[in-house]
Amino acid sequence: MHVTRTVFREDHEMLRPSAQRFFERECAPRQAMWDEAGRVDRETWLKAGREGLLCTAVPTEYGGGGGDFGHAAVIIEEMHRAGVSGTGFSLHSDIIAPYIVRLGTEEQKRRWLPKVCSGETILAVGITEPGGGSDVKAARTVAVREGDEYVITGSKTFISNGMTADMVMVVCKTDPAAGAKGVSLVMVETDRAGFRRGRKLHKVGQPAADTAELFFDQVRVPMSNRLGEENKGFSYLMQELPQERLIIALYAAVALERVLDLTLQYVKDRRAFGQTVWDFQNTKFKLADAKAHAVAVRTMVDYYLGEHLRRKLTVQEAAIAKLHSTETLWKCLDDMVQLHGGYGYMLEYPIARAFTDYRVSRVVGGANEIMRELIARQL
Repeated sequence: MHVTRTVFREDHEMLRPSAQRFFERECAPRQAMWDEAGRVDRETWLKAGREGLLCTAVPTEYGGGGGDFGHAAVIIEEMHRAGVSGTGFSLHSDIIAPYIVRLGTEEQKRRWLPKVCSGETILAVGITEPGGGSDVKAARTVAVREGDEYVITGSKTFISNGMTADMVMVVCKTDPAAGAKGVSLVMVETDRAGFRRGRKLHKVGQPAADTAELFFDQVRVPMSNRLGEENKGFSYLMQELPQERLIIALYAAVALERVLDLTLQYVKDRRAFGQTVWDFQNTKFKLADAKAHAVAVRTMVDYYLGEHLRRKLTVQEAAIAKLHSTETLWKCLDDMVQLHGGYGYMLEYPIARAFTDYRVSRVVGGANEIMRELIARQL
């Protein structure tokens, strides 16, 4: 069964061929090099900027593409369809840059966004802290006012783009006694005195995604680096998180379709006990289930993408999209690794790489247990 997709406009689809070419020609051949280095090279970031594949929803007057999230969704899909892992482009363009667009002053936008859009300035976001997990309001990193500056002290962990970032949006407490009502968002350039990168963290999957510990030892930044109002940071984060969760659902849907195609090719070629692996009824049943799940996930994700393009996506709906797509992907991936037998455990096979790369989808963007809590609140 083929799912007819109607969520994208013509201008969205016009971007797809160039995105496909970029990820297949510029990124896929470099994947092994990135994995070995533990990061994506700067030249690829700059190429992505020149190709118009960064910050597609940022207004053109600040160097962006002037589009909407549909253009970003096309890029996300083509990256994952090509099996490219760990670029950090979507985090930079579709998760962090929107905060600057929405909350930044005119001066901040003109100062920061052109180089963000070109790939010259790489962004990271510092939310998670050691021992903090998904509990944003429990952040212990503090920003104390001294004159017209903030003095920031604390640490962050599991920070994507952490080793290469030129600027970090730091979630910190400007009123530690106020809990969620004392959180602010402050942009910190990584060349400031007192900022230090810790270990590059070694993960189960996505080795090219540089993930780091960050330390702030009395880092002084001007108060003009704060995004939005003081102590409003928690509400700002809650407003942007649905898009982040939809991004995860988008790539889970594409990943499920891709690994299903890979597995079908494998089982129809691989022979065992005098027949192909496809000829066993168990194989057909497992992949029939996977196909049904893929169609259901695709239909759901496209519906919620359409709602988001109409600015109607709710917190609960984004949680549903993220929860169901990632849980379904993981269950199907496990079955498809099994159908590959021993080869499914070899990283030279794309199915094994997908198995390690996508396990984190149930954790990032808020663990799926948090998604269940958010959904349950509306029941």
